[in-house]
Amino acid sequence: QVQLVESGGGLVQPGGSLRLSCTASGMNFINFSSYRMAWYRQAPGKQRELVASILNTGTTNFADSVQGRFTISRDNAKKAVYLQMNSLRPEDAAVYYCNAYLRLGGLFDYWGQGTQVTVSS
Repeated sequence: QVQLVESGGGLVQPGGSLRLSCTASGMNFINFSSYRMAWYRQAPGKQRELVASILNTGTTNFADSVQGRFTISRDNAKKAVYLQMNSLRPEDAAVYYCNAYLRLGGLFDYWGQGTQVTVSS
């Protein structure tokens, strides 16, 4: 019933910027505010990688490879999480997935279908 839908992917030139969005449905904003939200990515032939996460407290974490270039934010009222990607590099190309995680009297772990990001000149 809970669904995460990503948008904003596409083709970008190296050095360009892109903003990904993820919107949750099937849960209210009160529940959404309790989840750890995160962006993962997976490039062809590579393992899935945690790119960035943001806790219910607002604390953020970034992979070393994107530190200083990417920003994650959330809007609990809109049940949305965003990933602002700047100074994009070819190695950033991947399918990006939105994730919502909560362990509270049970484990809740939801994933979006992914959105393709291509970085090419």
